[in-house]
Amino acid sequence: MISPEIAARPQSALGGIDHSEAMLPMELVELELSLEGYAGGDAGFCEAVRQAAGRSGGELLFDLPAGGLIEDCRRIAVLRIPDGGDGMRVVLALLDHNGTEIRMQAPDEDTAHLVRFADAFIEVLERI
Repeated sequence: MISPEIAARPQSALGGIDHSEAMLPMELVELELSLEGYAGGDAGFCEAVRQAAGRSGGELLFDLPAGGLIEDCRRIAVLRIPDGGDGMRVVLALLDHNGTEIRMQAPDEDTAHLVRFADAFIEVLERI
């Protein structure tokens, strides 16, 4: 039996699931798995994310309080990681309100301004 969630997904012309819908890219899955079991609270958040980004060939750009920007989120870290090709992409690491779990998220329209700020931040750093 097909679950209601699967039945509600868009279908392609061939009758399968439409895979063009937003999915968590492999790079984010790998980063999230490397942060599994985090329980360091605010104090260790930046260092844990910095180390995970470094292991994936990326870097921590900055972090900031979430301020209600994202549901169930206390802090947001903005990272730049390899995109699987020759480029880099900006992604977000989110510390939950309890300070016990870090989840990865691709930027969306609600966080697009963070990506624009990160791009400007990178441009300034590259000029230095």
